[in-house]
Amino acid sequence: MPKIKVMVEGGKATAGAPLGPALGPLGVNIGQVVAKINEQTKKFEGMTVPVEVDVNSSKKTFEISVGSPPTSALIKKAANAPKGAANAKLEKTGNLTMAQVKTIAESKGEKMSSYEPKKMAKEVIGTCDSMGITVEGKRAKEIMKDVDAGKYDSILLKK
Repeated sequence: MPKIKVMVEGGKATAGAPLGPALGPLGVNIGQVVAKINEQTKKFEGMTVPVEVDVNSSKKTFEISVGSPPTSALIKKAANAPKGAANAKLEKTGNLTMAQVKTIAESKGEKMSSYEPKKMAKEVIGTCDSMGITVEGKRAKEIMKDVDAGKYDSILLKK
């Protein structure tokens, strides 16, 4: 079964490139594939998400799996930042609360390197720092010290 892997904007896949040319030779109805992708990615509107299409050429059927958007896309959306900073040390493009960091870490779930809430939050905070986005108004080094000291345990460890 051929697998097509593409990145599409949530709810806005089209029959054009990259999907159309990849699916055309496989004999599946491209319109149905695009409609199904748009239906399943609608909740990620404004973000780019990974999509995998498994095609059974002999039966002309397909299955779609939608991945999680990149951490940076979730951060940009939460911070209302159009993009990350060109120079993260000099430029600030937004700020997140620790509750937003926790939400992003939980949404990434098993895609994260760690399964411990504090470590997951620190991964998100590190990505924020490289994008010029502060957390609770602080740079990554400062906020990570606070996380390690337990200052945000009431947020991060709450179920």
